[in-house]
Amino acid sequence: MASRRAASEETKFLRGDTGVDGQATKEVADPVEAEQAKAREALYRGRTWLGRECLTWILFKSNDTNPIAVLDDEPIKVLFNGRLTLRAAAGDITEVAVKGVNAPYARLIRQAADLGLLVHSARLTITWEERSYDFTLDAEHFDVRAGKTPELMKDDDDEKLTERLDHVAALGRLIDAISSRFMEIRNSAEWKKKVVPQLKAWMREE
Repeated sequence: MASRRAASEETKFLRGDTGVDGQATKEVADPVEAEQAKAREALYRGRTWLGRECLTWILFKSNDTNPIAVLDDEPIKVLFNGRLTLRAAAGDITEVAVKGVNAPYARLIRQAADLGLLVHSARLTITWEERSYDFTLDAEHFDVRAGKTPELMKDDDDEKLTERLDHVAALGRLIDAISSRFMEIRNSAEWKKKVVPQLKAWMREE
């Protein structure tokens, strides 16, 4: 019970819902950034299918060693490394869940995607600079669940706090960079002409 409570508190901290003292945070955000965040949240909440498209696109892009996006001139790489859930709005099968380190890259997943099931939630590892973040991301809210930040290197308690907050902020920026890159491509002519055919070929192993 204690370990479950600790994990819940860690998740709330990573989301920015609470501070290190466990109390709720009430940070005054930049008005423009706040509006952008609200718009992005409304977009994904109101159009869960778009979040699923994004996660499926990330899975597709993670098959090679090329970066999926760039932040501060540094490449962002993503690896799916555990539990993954796919969902569809209709059909004989509306949900598929798999477990295992290599499960996200199994043929079954591509076949399910070809049948219309898209990634709804997944365990991801993002590497950027010399940092590595391991967490679960879902399509409905597009937020972090059960996240793990890089190991702290500082010895002083105050320095550890600053370092930890830096990691949490960086993770948020990384997710924003990836989702923004997806939206940029999704809203361009490249999506239908190039990306969709590539996705279909990947699903069908052509």
